[in-house]
Amino acid sequence: MPNITSQHILNTSSTLLGLCLVVITSLHLTSQQENNLMDEITSVISLLLAAACIFSFISLRTQNHKLERKTEHIADILFMVSLGCILLLIVYIAYIVI
Repeated sequence: MPNITSQHILNTSSTLLGLCLVVITSLHLTSQQENNLMDEITSVISLLLAAACIFSFISLRTQNHKLERKTEHIADILFMVSLGCILLLIVYIAYIVI
């Protein structure tokens, strides 16, 4: 059975990873001290999204069905955790602004 979610996870994770890298770069260019926690949270999100990309890519390329399901599940969990971290970052930014 071909995996359906891995290609979507790979596409979305790589896009969000690029966005996180832009955020990290802009935070370093402005070099504001109060953005230190945002920088760290964004770095963790980047690592989670990169891992999700790797596992979803492995899931797409493998011929072993058991490995395919396992890596797709890992990619799915990593992606959901990274989305949760993005939600935490949004709440933190809203707290700072308000």
